[in-house]
Amino acid sequence: MAPALRVNAVSKTYARSESPALTPTSFDVEPGQFVSLVGPSGCGKSTLLGMIAGLITPDEGSIEALGEPVTGPGNGRAIVFQDAALFPWLTLERNVEYGLRAHGVPKAERREKVAHALRMVHLDHVAEKHPYELSGGMRQRASIARALVLEPEILLMDEPFSALDAQTRTLLQDELQRIWLETRPAVVFVTHNLIEAAFLSDTVHLLSSSPGRVVKTYDIGIPRPRDEADPALLDIRHDMLERLRAEVDDAALRRAEFAEVTEVGA
Repeated sequence: MAPALRVNAVSKTYARSESPALTPTSFDVEPGQFVSLVGPSGCGKSTLLGMIAGLITPDEGSIEALGEPVTGPGNGRAIVFQDAALFPWLTLERNVEYGLRAHGVPKAERREKVAHALRMVHLDHVAEKHPYELSGGMRQRASIARALVLEPEILLMDEPFSALDAQTRTLLQDELQRIWLETRPAVVFVTHNLIEAAFLSDTVHLLSSSPGRVVKTYDIGIPRPRDEADPALLDIRHDMLERLRAEVDDAALRRAEFAEVTEVGA
């Protein structure tokens, strides 16, 4: 079976930047696979996700989604951002329906799909509420429902729980695991939280300090549903943390050496 997503040696350097944000990076995501990207701040995780979403154009390399080159948004992909970004003037139901309306889905079918998506995230009882009437966790669940209602084959998530308190974050991790087991899209999930990545994922790619590249891949062979307190998950988190510390230390050393060479040259 062909991969749902193929990232082939993509790189990116932003204008006026002294160094690349991302150096040639490659990996595949199989249909129904949950893949997380972790790494130090500024290592290019969100840049990589933006390229997969079709929002950022790579300088080199290519990305294929569902067998087609990625040249922009769409093609069976949906994205959930850190900020729920709901329209404040629309009810929750209308927010979730918005993408279906834009795609010209008939009204009766829209109602059925929206009702199903809201039940899936346990928000059907607040369908007529506006975003300002909901908690942060409920707004983020609504954002997930808005993506899922499109029935994407590839779901992209850019630190969707990072702005939430620890208790709400843990609850939503459980919810996301349950929803993914029901729907099984391919997922690319960006996070700074290592135990979150290990808990949710089939595979975790750890990126180096800037400029980013995949330096280690973890295959999480732990049966689902999972418990964050599982010692096997904690062992994986510990290994990821040690590798991240080494990456941060190496980056600091490189910066110090560069500064020294620059000073001598001056």
